[in-house]
Amino acid sequence: MSIPTLLDHIVIAGPDLQDLVDWFAERTGVVAAPGGAHPTGTANALVALTIDGARGPQYIELIGPNPRRSEPELPATFGISGLREPRVQAYAVHPDDIEATVAAARARGYDPGDVSDLSRRTPDGTLLQWRLTRGENRRLDVPFLIDWGATAQPGLGDIPTIELVSFVRVEPDPEPLQRVLDAYGLGDGAAEVVAAAPGEAAGFRLTLRTADGAVVEL
Repeated sequence: MSIPTLLDHIVIAGPDLQDLVDWFAERTGVVAAPGGAHPTGTANALVALTIDGARGPQYIELIGPNPRRSEPELPATFGISGLREPRVQAYAVHPDDIEATVAAARARGYDPGDVSDLSRRTPDGTLLQWRLTRGENRRLDVPFLIDWGATAQPGLGDIPTIELVSFVRVEPDPEPLQRVLDAYGLGDGAAEVVAAAPGEAAGFRLTLRTADGAVVEL
């Protein structure tokens, strides 16, 4: 089992949010709970993750264009504007000290971007606020950093769950990416994400176990 110890959430993006929710439900039997809308023109739906049957502060974020957005073009967030179908696009980790982790990464040659404030409102109107790294040229193969502060982590909320079996990154040559991950200084929290075995096509491999015991790879 390969699961990063500092995993916060896994991002699956698509060009249409409802289609994305349906796609996930068809493969897993789990219908994601509505999350809310972001000021970036996106909206999301959430599924909490269990690990070895236990709930923890980890979840899957299904994110797509907000159907109520005013702009006709698709948002660029997580590469949504370039997608034609759902794809596991990114992930976040929650270091103990987000500012110190950014400084350490920059000192080692990787700039994850400044720490910015972001928020969204849940369907019941509750405002959720957090901080995360949002560099203009942010690499999707490298985790972004997140700090929920006083906000309750969404993975612990009253939302549907599914078991996380493994989450890895496949690369034809993992070493260059590993050097970037090491710049964070997070130890196993990031290092476990890179697959030990290279693969022909670069990308994330997310493996889940459904309620009936079936294993699904996304």
